[in-house]
Amino acid sequence: MVPFFVQIKCQLGKSYAVANALAEAEIASEIYSTAGHYDLLVKFYVETGTDIGHFVTEQVQTIPGIQDTLTIITFKAF
Repeated sequence: MVPFFVQIKCQLGKSYAVANALAEAEIASEIYSTAGHYDLLVKFYVETGTDIGHFVTEQVQTIPGIQDTLTIITFKAF
């Protein structure tokens, strides 16, 4: 499994709705609310060989209330 993170900027007033939609879709490992430019930090795992770009554009960015995303691909956990 390959882990990666997505920071999500939500439309005003939609952070909880987006977080709930992610939880209900059962595609996220962990979902955190954050302060700053982005509203949520979400950890995902996909199978090795999965196209992360397609996953994000098809599974994450299609959730209503999402305004912008920033994908962070990690290399190694310490």
